[in-house]
Amino acid sequence: MAADLRPGTREVHHARFRSMGSEAHVIVVDGWPSLLSVARRRLGELEACWSRFIPTSEISTCNRLAGTPVWVSADTALLIDTAIEGWHLSAGRFDPTVLGDVLRAGYDLSFDELDGRPEWLRPAPPMLRRGCGEIAIERHPDGTALVTMPDGIGFDPGGVGKGLAADLVVDALMAAGAAGACVNLGGDLAVRGVGPHGGGWTITVEGPSADDPPVTDVALASGAVATSTTARRRWMADGVSQHHLIDPLTGEPSASDVVQVTVLAATAWAAEVLAKTSLLRGRMGVFDLLDDRHHAGLAVTDDGTVMTTPSLARFTGAADDTVRIHGTQAAA
Repeated sequence: MAADLRPGTREVHHARFRSMGSEAHVIVVDGWPSLLSVARRRLGELEACWSRFIPTSEISTCNRLAGTPVWVSADTALLIDTAIEGWHLSAGRFDPTVLGDVLRAGYDLSFDELDGRPEWLRPAPPMLRRGCGEIAIERHPDGTALVTMPDGIGFDPGGVGKGLAADLVVDALMAAGAAGACVNLGGDLAVRGVGPHGGGWTITVEGPSADDPPVTDVALASGAVATSTTARRRWMADGVSQHHLIDPLTGEPSASDVVQVTVLAATAWAAEVLAKTSLLRGRMGVFDLLDDRHHAGLAVTDDGTVMTTPSLARFTGAADDTVRIHGTQAAA
């Protein structure tokens, strides 16, 4: 997206770069250009702590030393707390301890590295997944914590990590003096404050496949949007097409008849959890966990049917003075 800098608009700075295995897009309205560097540095710090693809990250250390207490930073303690909250919010249907199942499906490298790999993928050693309920976290007054992953558990921050990172960084940009900010991490997107023209923000909800036309536009003054889809981030394993979205009930890639869900919520981490859970539930129960007072949702089924919550009508349709942001890339 190119920010519109027509006469009379606000001062807008934006940048695109790779972060957390996805394309990051940061927009700052009426703030110092250096805030883009602040955002990039902060995202780098979070990725260094949270990525399961970085052997020295705190999450990798917790996984490697499962069964042993590990001191983690306040950021990582918050991530684990948030993931456990998402597990409760979804009645267990969102589960970040499916790492063993993800690896067995063939996603043992970052998605960037999966491109061009042969159809055979080295199977990872099996992990026994027992769920978030058995993660032990002992908090310290300074925000750090002593975390013990149960033996055999593999914790994968995935989309909830991207969503939480978007929330943390957009709030940090506002605290640093921006009049408005947007942080988009591969489709987990948070906006705050005024948009580039002094109004709100408009997010274009793309279709499940790259060739599909956009589904709709949604307008936000403040809040978050997240999309979960099985139509992208796919690979071949043993001649079978696989994707990253594991159903905790089966331990296998989702076989839901819903291929994409977009959720609007107050925070990107909650929107991510609810989008993923709604997709897994299938069309018969797709929006059962959404509260029309606080959420809005849109789903696309495998036959192309578009389903929406009644609350979505409050957000559809872009205003002329807002900037369009493509907000539905596949979230891991």
